[in-house]
Amino acid sequence: MSKIEYKDLLDAGVHFGHLTRKWDPRMAPYIFMEKNGIHIIDLNKTLACLEEASNAIKHIVRSGKKIMFVATKKQAKDLVAAEAQRLNMPYVTERWLGGMLTNFATIRKSLKKMSSLEKLMKEDAYKNLAKKERLMVSRQKEKMESVLGGISDLSRLPAALFVVDIKREHIAIAEAQKLGIPVFALVDTNSNPNEVDFPIPANDDAFKSVSLLVKAFGAAIEEGLSERKRDKDDAKLSEEEEAKRAVDAETQE
Repeated sequence: MSKIEYKDLLDAGVHFGHLTRKWDPRMAPYIFMEKNGIHIIDLNKTLACLEEASNAIKHIVRSGKKIMFVATKKQAKDLVAAEAQRLNMPYVTERWLGGMLTNFATIRKSLKKMSSLEKLMKEDAYKNLAKKERLMVSRQKEKMESVLGGISDLSRLPAALFVVDIKREHIAIAEAQKLGIPVFALVDTNSNPNEVDFPIPANDDAFKSVSLLVKAFGAAIEEGLSERKRDKDDAKLSEEEEAKRAVDAETQE
C-alpha cells in the first residue's frame, strides 16, 4: 500500500482533538500540545500506532480470519460499510445489538431467520400470500437487514474489531473485552486508549480524517488477504511438485 505520510494526516485534520476541558487524561501520551483551547494530537504517535496496528491486522487476516468493522456515527457509517464490503468483511453501521458477540448463538438464529425470509420471498408461496401478509414479511426482512445485513455471512465470531469512536461503541468494546477479542480503534482525545488493544490516536469526528484512516486500515487488510492468497498458491505449487517427484520416482523404479 502507498504509505501514509505525516503530511497526509495533517491535510486530513487527523491532529485536531477535542476541547481541552473534554479530554481524558489517559490520552496525555498521545497529545502534542494545546492550541486555542483544543488538544493537538501528536501525529508521529499516530503514524507509529497505525504501523503497529497494520502489522498486527495483516497477521490476523493472513491466517484467514474475519475482522468486524463497527461505526454507527453519521460521518463514518457509509465509508466504513463501503470499505468492509470491498474487503468482504462483516460490519455494523446501524445499531449495535446487545449480545452481538457475547450472545452470538441467538444472533445466528436471527441470521437464519433472515435467510429463510429471503428464500420465502423468492418462492411462489410468497406470491400467493395476501397483500397484507406480504407487506408484513417484507417489512420484517427489511428491519432485520438494516441491523444484521452487514453480518449476514458471519458464521463464527470475528477475530478482531475495528472501531471508529470508542465512546460511542462502548457496548461493542465491552463485549469484545469479555471474550478476549482484540480491538483496533481510532481514539480521540476525549477517550480512554487503555480500553482497546491497538489505539490509533486521531480525530474521529471529521470525515476526511476518518476516511483516510479507514482506507489505510483497509489497505493493511488487503495486504493480509494478498499474503494469504500467496501462501495458498505456494502450498499448492509445493504439493504439485511433490506429487510430480513421487510419480518420477515410481517411473524410475
